[in-house]
Amino acid sequence: MPMSAAEVKSYCDWMSQLPADRHSVPLSDLAIPGSHDSMSYDLDINSSIIEPDRLKKFSKICCARKIVRKWAMTQEETITKQLNAGVRYFDLRIARKPNDPNPTRLYFYHGLCTRTDVETVLKDINDWAERHPKEILILALSHFKGFDKSTEKQLHPHLIKFIKTLFGAKLIPKEQPIPTLKSCWDKGRNVIVSYDYAAIQDPELWRKILYYYGNNMNPTEVESKLQEDLKNGKPYGFFVCGLNLTLPEDARILKYVLRLCDNFLNVVRRSLPRLLQWVTVQAGKIPMNIVASDLATHGDFVPTVVKLNI
Repeated sequence: MPMSAAEVKSYCDWMSQLPADRHSVPLSDLAIPGSHDSMSYDLDINSSIIEPDRLKKFSKICCARKIVRKWAMTQEETITKQLNAGVRYFDLRIARKPNDPNPTRLYFYHGLCTRTDVETVLKDINDWAERHPKEILILALSHFKGFDKSTEKQLHPHLIKFIKTLFGAKLIPKEQPIPTLKSCWDKGRNVIVSYDYAAIQDPELWRKILYYYGNNMNPTEVESKLQEDLKNGKPYGFFVCGLNLTLPEDARILKYVLRLCDNFLNVVRRSLPRLLQWVTVQAGKIPMNIVASDLATHGDFVPTVVKLNI
């Protein structure tokens, strides 16, 4: 039966429960919960510091790595738990570890590299997609840190071949018009891969998805910047409204990272209710598409976004 906002008890299969009139609208017209820096729950304290650049020279100092991890963790649950919670868009930033003896092994990163490699995580996502064929997943691969001129010609084709082999017939090819839930279900496809590297042109991979974000730690400033970005109306195709907070890249970062009794996730917990209230109001003016957040499994984030479809 079609769901109503009051009937939703589990968001593990929320797309398949949407009212029938939502099955035939473009996926870009659905409100879809997403996670920002989706793999940051898995950051490796033994990794070299990948970013910010000014902290790389402190990589050998354990305390410095601990501080980076404390302020680079934006999620607290595994990819599988995020999927089970209803998250359907994943911000996956790829890196190659310096001096890795395996020339094609890749990891995710945010400040530090992850403990788990890319292929292992993508296999977990594929297994979940296999068990939930009516849930459409959007994987946004980007950044590709450590891909230099001597390695990128090998690494990109290797990764793309792995993606296409792994997901196979589940991949939703880049197409116009934007597919609907029904068209994906009819073809048995439920994985979209956005690959943010301009030199790669592949009919099964989507280009970079437009991502709006506030670039600030102040929720008021984040709201103001997003409102400015959206003032001309809803863009065509997929787009992300990023509720995520962003640490400064200059000396102002010390105002946050030197707080001994605080961390990034606590800051997000304090700000997320207000940002969700803004999304609800804003959605009444401009329809939302992907809404991405830090701490995407926390509180009312997924229910708030999903209910925008009802």
